[in-house]
Amino acid sequence: MVAQLAEPSLTHFLDLLLDVVCVVDRDGRFRYVSAACESVFGYTQEEMLGLTVQDLVHPEDRDTTLEVARQVMAGAASTQFENRYLRKDGELVHIMWTARWSEQDQVRIGVARDISRRKQAELVQSALLRISQAAHRTRDFDSLLDQIRAVVANLVPCEVFYVALRDDRDGHWHHSFYRDERDREAAPPAVVEPLCERVHTEGRTLLLGPEALAAGPGDGPRFWLGLPLLDEHGVMGVLVVKSYAPLARVTEEDQNLLEFVADQVAIAISQRRMLAQLERQARHDVLTGLPNRALLDDRLQKAISAAERDSSMLALLFVDMDDFKHVNDTLGHDAGDRLLQLTAQRLLASVRASDTVARVGGDEFVIVLEGLATTDHAQALLDKIQAAFLLPFELGPQGSVFSRLSVGMALYPRDGTTPAALLRHADKRMYAAKEALSAPPARGQGDIDN
Repeated sequence: MVAQLAEPSLTHFLDLLLDVVCVVDRDGRFRYVSAACESVFGYTQEEMLGLTVQDLVHPEDRDTTLEVARQVMAGAASTQFENRYLRKDGELVHIMWTARWSEQDQVRIGVARDISRRKQAELVQSALLRISQAAHRTRDFDSLLDQIRAVVANLVPCEVFYVALRDDRDGHWHHSFYRDERDREAAPPAVVEPLCERVHTEGRTLLLGPEALAAGPGDGPRFWLGLPLLDEHGVMGVLVVKSYAPLARVTEEDQNLLEFVADQVAIAISQRRMLAQLERQARHDVLTGLPNRALLDDRLQKAISAAERDSSMLALLFVDMDDFKHVNDTLGHDAGDRLLQLTAQRLLASVRASDTVARVGGDEFVIVLEGLATTDHAQALLDKIQAAFLLPFELGPQGSVFSRLSVGMALYPRDGTTPAALLRHADKRMYAAKEALSAPPARGQGDIDN
């Protein structure tokens, strides 16, 4: 004989549901909640009874929630209404409700479904799209990082957003971008450099609290999250975020999102470095690193405009190396290339930082001297160049050589007011200087004709 089972109560069935079944009175006070409340809201059934909806709902959603409650109590059924609650542990939970009013019992009966994962996935997908679009559309790097920071701040608490890049040549960290929402004028505090060093050394994401970092003045017990910015060579920089609410609550999903953001920042940095390199190659001589003809034309035009505006003088020097072909033919192309590089360095050292030295041909250089008051000033700089070439060039295994120069000078506005006119006059005088050499000068003497 089979024993009869007692009929289970309705609550036994309700407690099996993954969604939370709630009964709320007219004042919004919970009168019944099913067992799923603990996994969704973080409170036990006993803890929730007596609390009101307004005790738990997110402050920004209270007015909308009250309005929907009034509509339900007026007889309107509510389905798929979404709002946000704060769990017992302080974390945010997104809820989708279905509710109706029981006039007989004077209670609202609702079913709450936790849709936090879905909402987070939607937010993340939207954020990733916006970050990707910004990375492709925004050329200014600071603007790009500010856009990324704004997107991330909607998902993860990060009032402080910081990108530091490491110079492998000297091991120093360069502050590329820093934004503190509480203090827009603040500079990166000292505590981040030890974090950056650790992330660089370990090559992984680190969440560090005050016990692991020497907190700076006024920094307080903060938590810092550092994420490596990776390229094909390793860690090229670090993305650091901090919240004034401790970051100890960063979830695995949050960290995954921030690691994706770090990847996007790293890609953007790499793309911009590559673009800068391509732009530099397009406007600079590969061998010497000096501006090429294209960049010279741009700078010369700007220099002429400045001289016209300031009523000042500029000088253009056309420089030719008289001995380059001999060195290149007798000692080889490597020696010739080295001589060109050393010549570029010596010319740069002989002029001011505001002047331009460009390579415009195989062994031809052009120098633009700006902001001159008199022709004597131009002559003094020319004499300095001449003196620099009295010294030999050390070419390594090929030994040392002297190299003479022939120089032609044109002055603005005396010899012309356009780049073409000044170049034509300087080039003509340079060739005149070459032809004027009746005999080779003493070894090491430069040939300057202005």
